[in-house]
Amino acid sequence: MVQRARIHAALGDPARLAIVDALTLGDASPGEIGHDLEMPTNLVAHHVKVLSEAGLVTRGRSEGDRRRTYLRLRPEALAKLAPPQLTGVGRVVFVCTHNSARSQLAAALWTDRTHTPAASAGTKPARGVHPRAVTVAHRHGLHLDPRSTNHVTEIVRDDDLLIAVCDNAHEELTGAIRPRLHWSVPDPVRVDTDDAFEAAYAELAARVDRVAPVISHTISSGVHHD
Repeated sequence: MVQRARIHAALGDPARLAIVDALTLGDASPGEIGHDLEMPTNLVAHHVKVLSEAGLVTRGRSEGDRRRTYLRLRPEALAKLAPPQLTGVGRVVFVCTHNSARSQLAAALWTDRTHTPAASAGTKPARGVHPRAVTVAHRHGLHLDPRSTNHVTEIVRDDDLLIAVCDNAHEELTGAIRPRLHWSVPDPVRVDTDDAFEAAYAELAARVDRVAPVISHTISSGVHHD
């Protein structure tokens, strides 16, 4: 955590961010950096010192002119900016109130994009999936079973990562079954238009893409389409 904070602080200056951007594409000497970024030599030296202390940049001697040094970006340091992995996850379970729209779409998106197990449930499940949810899913190449809704107590297992995709479910589940993550996605059923369901789909898709890389699965079988 401390190292991540140092890296964020080092990148908080526009000039240092410009240096990192330049070194992302290739190595360069301090003089070349100063020339390309129109930055005085003493200022380049200061910023390189800060970046080096944060572990972002290293120096190496030229194999040609031994008096010259080249700066090299350390990509592994930038990788530390990502949130820490959520480990021990066997399956992801998405929960909303009625299990008729948001949680269904989220589970279908997760399974489609990560090829790992996902399920969905509700705190007060409806009798079926909302027709507009089925329609928007099919429009994007996803499958939803219009008859498949579940109560959260029937679905959740010990190794599940529970994600509440509505505020009500997040606030209601305060007992043994408690969401680890909360996505405050507006309820498209309240508006009940195609645009509202498309907006919910887009929000859920963006969230799935953001969170999926930090989930470390321990189980890769038993995919559910709930």
